[in-house]
Amino acid sequence: MSPLRFTSEEELERALATPSDALVADFAKGTGDLVILGAGGKMGPTLAMLARAAMDAAGRSADAVYAVSRFGDAAIRERLQTAGVEVVPFDLIENDDFSALPDAPNVVFMVGAKFGAATSPSWAWEVNAALPDRVARRYRDSAIAVLSTGNVYPFLPASSGGASEDVTPAPIGEYAQSCLGRERVFEFGAQERGTKVSIIRLNYAVDLRYGVLADIGSAVFAGEPVSLATANVNIVWQGYANEVVLRSLLHASPDVFTINLTGPELLSVESIARRFGTLLEREVTLVDEPQPTALLSDARRCMALFGYPSVPAETLIEWQAGWMQAELPMTAKPTKWAVRDGKF
Repeated sequence: MSPLRFTSEEELERALATPSDALVADFAKGTGDLVILGAGGKMGPTLAMLARAAMDAAGRSADAVYAVSRFGDAAIRERLQTAGVEVVPFDLIENDDFSALPDAPNVVFMVGAKFGAATSPSWAWEVNAALPDRVARRYRDSAIAVLSTGNVYPFLPASSGGASEDVTPAPIGEYAQSCLGRERVFEFGAQERGTKVSIIRLNYAVDLRYGVLADIGSAVFAGEPVSLATANVNIVWQGYANEVVLRSLLHASPDVFTINLTGPELLSVESIARRFGTLLEREVTLVDEPQPTALLSDARRCMALFGYPSVPAETLIEWQAGWMQAELPMTAKPTKWAVRDGKF
């Protein structure tokens, strides 16, 4: 049986929103408010709460953290307000006038459209590539940390160690192509207007309520088969991912700072599934022949700058198993990490 690290969502969110000494030290170097665009998504709430906690610990209680989103979930809005985050309900797609958004020297852009991109590609391009132009113009004088994805890279063999930031993007499918479009639009703002930009290519954050481990663990727990077609995967603790996004603001530059964000381990999907089988006391059913390539990233540059993740993959697997055994809440939003044709 696996150890139960968390007994509630509140405990999990406290862990995700507790800043490291390094994050507090970085925040102590800066000043001014922070605007988080798309703060109502999966990563946004804990990132906003983490930023608020780090600001307070750095002696910047007078600086505000603004969370901007449509906020269809009232519970998320309430949790943010309780944590001291300023909530700004705003639809970035429907509103043409961004002048009502708070001014701030620091901005995190987290808005993205992934699922449904195959059936409505124009929507993906509007959200992932057209909207960034309006944001880049509105916040031309700010430092902007832009969430992107490792999907912009080509599939590579595990023996390669994954794509470094120097690998030429070769996105597969409308979603990944539009995400590269997002990057290019912010790069244009940096080149033409001198906007300081950092681009963070993430894959894949683990929150326990969702993520690659939740997908594989849930299949094992339910007695469902696990496909080995995509034989390897990268993951990273979301607490670390949140910190890197925020700390990247100090590296934002008109030359555009680009970083891969994932864990140091290149994991075998079969090994993950079998480990879950042991922890959850379930038979494991594996299907499909492993393909020679996968979507993998080399995050050595990230770890050289920001240190190694505080939670290794084995611990995350154990936490995930304990979370499921305790029947704690899951989002029921699969990552579709194993998709190989780019159709999400």
